Amino acid sequence: MRVFLLVVGLLWLVPTIGLALSSLREPADISASGWWEVFTIPSQITVENYTHLLRDETITNSLLSTVAITVPSTLLVVVIGSLAGYAFAWMEFPGRDWWFLGVVGLLVVPVQVALLPVSRLFGTIGIFETTLGVILFHVAFGLPFAIFLLRNFFAEIPRELLEAARLDGAGELGLFFRVVMPLGGPAIASLGIFQFLWVWNDMLVALIFADSKNPPITVALQQQVRHFGDNVSILAPGAFLSMVIPLAVFFAFQRQFVSGVMAGAVK
Repeated sequence: MRVFLLVVGLLWLVPTIGLALSSLREPADISASGWWEVFTIPSQITVENYTHLLRDETITNSLLSTVAITVPSTLLVVVIGSLAGYAFAWMEFPGRDWWFLGVVGLLVVPVQVALLPVSRLFGTIGIFETTLGVILFHVAFGLPFAIFLLRNFFAEIPRELLEAARLDGAGELGLFFRVVMPLGGPAIASLGIFQFLWVWNDMLVALIFADSKNPPITVALQQQVRHFGDNVSILAPGAFLSMVIPLAVFFAFQRQFVSGVMAGAVK
């Protein structure tokens, strides 16, 4: 079984390895042969493509634009989702269960359904093709899952801990920051990873709502594909770089991600 899993893992990594090696080859070498030629001719490896990439303002600006969209979208979803999840789990207010059912119902709403009406709304209020518009769209569609995930996790916190904190004089904000947040770290980390990967790799929403003059990296690379034969030295390293960053984020929080996914699985 271990050998089988190792083989499957290596096969799964073949496209990534091929893209990484292609990004280290000259355009003439890429056109002449496959990336596996690097193993027989190591002299083909060069970092010149990445030098060209860093000099390309379109790609560098698109990376900055992607960061400007992804970071606020992730932080807002995590913060608002955490507060709402705590409220649905431990606070009493009229219609709480019905409101939560409405949030769960929003999980089945596809993004494509909202593209046209939201684009008209953003055009009316003047935020169409702006970074703010993309952020608001991602936050709106990321919150239902965030609230659903964190509410279920927070509801598993022993009531005795909250009651003990209340006896010590903690209010709702004190309970949230001193008890719920430390215990909910794994679930919050999992949510942050999910949201970060979704926003970073998104192209549909960015293609419609982002600034066409300064698009995110996914749209910028898609535009580069139209001229593949002329700029493969930029396309290959740009695609690999756009993939490495979310992978680095995932592996940095891998332990918290696994803990959050497995939370509640074993009593």
